Order: sequence, then C-alpha cells, then structure tokens
Amino acid sequence: MSARRHPQRTERHEKSAPASPRRAAPARAHRDPAGPTALGLTRADFLPTTRADMDARGWEQCDFVYICGDAYVDHPSFGAAIICRLLESHGYKVGFIAQPDWRDPASIAALGEPRLAFLVSAGNMDSMVNHYSVSKHRRRTDAYTPGGRMGARPDHATIVYGNLIRRTFKDTPIILGGIEASLRRLAHYDYWQDKLKRSVLLDSGADLIIYGMGERPVVELAEALDAGLPIDQVTYIDGTVYRTRSIDGVYDAVTLPSWDELEVDRLTYARSFNVQYENMDPFSGHRLVEPYPHGVYVVQNPPAKPLSQAEFDEAYDLPYTRCYHPDYEADGGVPALKEVKMSLISNRGCFGECSFCALTFHQGRIVQARSHESLIAEARRITEEPDFKGYINDVGGPTANFRQPACKKQLTRGACVRKRCLWPSVCRQMDVSHEDYVRLLRELRALPGVKKVFVRSGIRFDYLLADPDPKQTFLRELCEHHVSGQLKVAPEHVSDAVLSVMGKPSRAVYDRFVDEYRRMNKQLGKKQYLVPYLMSSHPGSTLKEAVELAEYVRDMGYMPEQVQDFYPTPSTMSTCMYYTGVDPRTMKPVYVPKTAHEKALQRALIQYRKPENYDLVREALQKAGRTDLIGFGPKCLIRPTRPNPARSGTQRPGAKVSPGKRSSGNGGKPQRGSGKRGGNAHGRNRAGQGREANRGGHRS
Repeated sequence: MSARRHPQRTERHEKSAPASPRRAAPARAHRDPAGPTALGLTRADFLPTTRADMDARGWEQCDFVYICGDAYVDHPSFGAAIICRLLESHGYKVGFIAQPDWRDPASIAALGEPRLAFLVSAGNMDSMVNHYSVSKHRRRTDAYTPGGRMGARPDHATIVYGNLIRRTFKDTPIILGGIEASLRRLAHYDYWQDKLKRSVLLDSGADLIIYGMGERPVVELAEALDAGLPIDQVTYIDGTVYRTRSIDGVYDAVTLPSWDELEVDRLTYARSFNVQYENMDPFSGHRLVEPYPHGVYVVQNPPAKPLSQAEFDEAYDLPYTRCYHPDYEADGGVPALKEVKMSLISNRGCFGECSFCALTFHQGRIVQARSHESLIAEARRITEEPDFKGYINDVGGPTANFRQPACKKQLTRGACVRKRCLWPSVCRQMDVSHEDYVRLLRELRALPGVKKVFVRSGIRFDYLLADPDPKQTFLRELCEHHVSGQLKVAPEHVSDAVLSVMGKPSRAVYDRFVDEYRRMNKQLGKKQYLVPYLMSSHPGSTLKEAVELAEYVRDMGYMPEQVQDFYPTPSTMSTCMYYTGVDPRTMKPVYVPKTAHEKALQRALIQYRKPENYDLVREALQKAGRTDLIGFGPKCLIRPTRPNPARSGTQRPGAKVSPGKRSSGNGGKPQRGSGKRGGNAHGRNRAGQGREANRGGHRS
C-alpha cells in the first residue's frame, strides 16, 4: 500500500495484509489515468473479495462478510466502505462480496462462512429507486455498477440477499443495514407494488437491522458477538431493530397498531406512522413494538446517539484508497465515484425536515459536523489525486450551510417532538450562524493547488436569510467564490398551499432570497443566475396549484430542466400522505394526484413550452377553468391551435426574452451548459435519498 496515500495505516494492518505481487490489469484501449493501476494500488490495498485474497493475508476465516448491492468502492462517500474500514480499525477481519449473482447460491459463499456475521446492504440507494423511475419504467444505467451497467442487483435486494444467505448458512447471524433496510424497518408502503409491506426484517430472514447512521451500533454489535453473546440476546443496542416472541423484557415501549390492523385500515397506518415520526429522536424517542401474527413482535430501539466530532472525524480519517476495486478497471470504473471523488462531506443530519425527504427517518434532525482539521486533511489528499484539476466540487452534506445543531437544547434533550425548526418559520430559539462554514471555506480556498471550491449540496435559503450578520458575509462569499454562473436551489413549488404540505418556506421567503441573491451579484459585478428545482404532483397539489406553478415558470422567462414528479419512497411523510390521503400529523385530508394521467397533466404544465405537451396543457387549463391562459397575449401559456412542428420552438406566446435579459423571480436567465465542471449542476434523486447517496449518508 502506498505510504503517501495511507499514512494512517497501522502496524497491525501491515501485518494482516502483506503485499502481494501486482496483478496486471486487463488490457483495455484507454486505461483510467486515475484508476487503481495509475495510483499504484493492488488487490492487497483493498479488503479481500476472493479466497485468494484471504490466503494472501493468511486468513482462514473472515470475522464479517459484507454483501453489497453496489460495486466495491473504497471511498468515504460510500457507506459500505466506512463500515468495513471502521470494523477493520477495531481489529476485525472483513471480507467484501460486491453484487453477488442472486441466482447462484455459490456466489454468496465465495468467502466462506464468517466467524461472527454477514452484513447486508442494498447499497447507497434503495434498489427500487435505483432500478425504476417514478413512472415505474426501468432505468437503463446504474451508476453504482462497473461501467454503469444495469442489472447487477435484484429488485428488493436486501430481501433477496438475506434469503440467499439463509438458504446456504442456516445459523449464521445476518445483519441488515443501508438505506433500503433503514427505511423499511417497520411496516411501510411500497410504491412499486402499491401495497403495505411488512418489516423487511421478517421478509429477509435476517436477525437484526442497523438503521440510520451505523458506525456506533455496528461496533457495539461486533463487540457483543465477539464476546460470545448469541444474536437473539443482542436486543439492547440503540439504532437497531430485532424480532422476538416475547416482549416481557421490553421496557419504556410504545406499542404500535398490529399488522392485521394496518392491513385493513389506511388511517390506522397514518396514526402509526405519526407515532414512529415522533419517536425518531435519540434523546426523547421510545422503543416501538409492532405486533405481527403468530406471536411475533418487531422491536425498534431508540435511534443511536449522534457521533461526537472526534468520532465523526475518525470515520473519515480511515485509510481509504479513495478508488474503485482493480477488478473494475477494464470496465472504466464505477460512474458514481466520479460525482463525489473531489468532494468533501462536512456534515450529516438535517433539521430542514422536508416532508418528501427520507433524511429525518435515516440521519435524524440533529446536525453533526466534522472538524476543520479533518476536512483540510482530506482536501490535501484530494489535491494529490492525479486527476485533480484544482476544483473541489462540493463541501456539504444533506444541506451545505448547516454546520451545527439547530439549538443547544438538541444535544441534551433532543429535537422538539411536535415542532419543526424551520417551518412555518424559523424558530426563535435557533442558533443561526454561518461563521464556521465561512471560515472553513476560506481555509479550503487557501490550500495550495486549489483554484475554486464549489458549494453544490444545496443551501437552505430561509436559514441563510435568518442569519443576523448585517454584512451578509456568507451570501457575499458564496456569490463571489463558490458559484460558477448558476446556483441551484430547491423552492420545489410556489403555491403556499403545497409548500405548507411539503414543509418548505413560503413563496415570499424564496422571492426575498431571489432579490438578495440578485442584489449581491450586482454589487459584485457578476452575472450569475438561480436555477430552481421544481416538483410536480406532490400531495396537496391540485391542477389549480399546478397552473400557479406554470405561471411562475412563464414569468421566469425560460423552461426549467430540473423538474421531478413526486416519488413516493418508503418512510417519508409525503409517502404516508400519498398512501393514506391524510396528513398523519393532523389526520386532515390531503389531495393526492395519483393517476398517471393527472401526473402527466401537472408535469406538462411546468414544461408547457414543449410542443409535445400541447394537448396535455390545453386539457389541464380547461379542467382548471383557466382558458384565459390560452391565446396570444403575453400572459398566455399556449396558443388556441396546436403549433406547427416544423416551425415551433420553445418560445411562449408573446414572450420576448433575450439571452441576457433578467426575468422576474429568478435573478436572471440561466445560461446553457449546466453540466460543465463546477457548474453547480449536481444531479439528484428527488426521493430525498439521492441528496446523500453520493455523500456517504447511507450506512450499513
């Protein structure tokens, strides 16, 4: 292993992983200039993936075997890498089986039976989100598979892998982790099968789930198993879910409605979900018991406590190769790594609490941040990469400008159970400051070889506006140093009725931010624009609200490319609304666009300039009683007759928007080329998972 790249490797590591002869990479026309071979990495620098790798280390048996739906990438933006390296640092022998052939039981036994347990994860994303679009069409590529090839993992990968292991190894403990298992740990609505499903623990044949951020629970679990404690007695670890036939010893528990009750009444599920939501805090949350038929209970322990800054730093300071496994070099590597290789994860957790986002159920509301020293050290390693061009592509996490808990109370008593930090307005008790983040960005900009540091994770503009700094230092430095022409923000909608359901700030707040952003760029003499993410068909959005959003798009003067239909993924507040038709917090009815046709109508309204959307837009306007928007006037969306395909363009009726002209409510018209280097054009999965899928947010 290269000493330059791994100064942290200990003597124990060197003894357990003797150098082996370098295996020649498969011949290919264009070798990756930043691949394992170019970096001087060999198989010995990675965890064992074959019996031969184990033999080279002198291992007869692994302590843990990690089964993953993703390719093996040893980078801290991949949750599997963090968990495996963390266990390794505690002295455990960990093997890695990436994307096993689920049709062949032998693939799961490639490293033999582990001494302690199998660890199973579907990967950085839910396998169903990975495979299917919101319209349930099969995706063509998989960024977490070598060469971007689709089809290397099964649907519902956690369940399939668990059962495959159990058929081969009858008694070996199976521990589930990752975002797929985390968000399916109790009864949940499955959008793809359009039905309520049991806890993934029961359908997978596994013994335990580690949910949320798993560094602390996985080490506690390893110590318990290593001490000889049977898996059915490991029932006390926070951040875990287990099944049992007796709850006599379960204390301080809240009993949820039974599976039989949930199956027959959607409103009962809504009430159950709200109880789960109110018990997601590591300080105030109770144990939850979900009864199932035949005397089976699924018990969720309270969430694990947040990591200290030292523990957070430790997880990211482990000796990662920061590269994909040599086996993938012939395929050109793993595409997902390119998105995050030159980025820094500075925080985790989010008190923004958007209804459609899974982070509350997965990472929690209490923000934790890495130290400047840890981040600077990682940034220096990035500058040593052979393909580093001087650009750090991101410094952030779920929300870039959150660098401390919302208030001091959260670290001792937890987040408020029935109050949100930012909605309907910023809490008066909130500690709003960007001082630490500004200092961090300044330190990173000053590093030798760094030309520019981008902020691409996304910022909460309501939090930014609440900063009492009269000089608006963060906004100024954001515009001056950390944006390249376009800043992507996520107002999601403009109707206050929909924004209220989403848990997002009102339109007036966004409009104020647009004005401040425009004013600051004018002061700096910069022509930089805002590109808003917009969402159609979210619960609460009728055609009336969809037309309101279309009118806003009209006034922006251009058609947004970043439009996403609401995607009902497991265990979000919005998904519960989608399934039940009520807001689980109030039990009041919420309108839900469900049919494919209505969703198409709402999406077409946002992209009304597309000629192929003409019929849908006309139908939507007629149904909404807004035929005043059909005509030739400057406020009209479409003309009375279908445009001639040979002559049609993207210009709306009456519009005269020049490339450099400003348009109301957006700070200017964005230029093309959002995919250029550093262009703040980070793709996202609007399920709320993709915000973290490439930032190490999903642990096993």
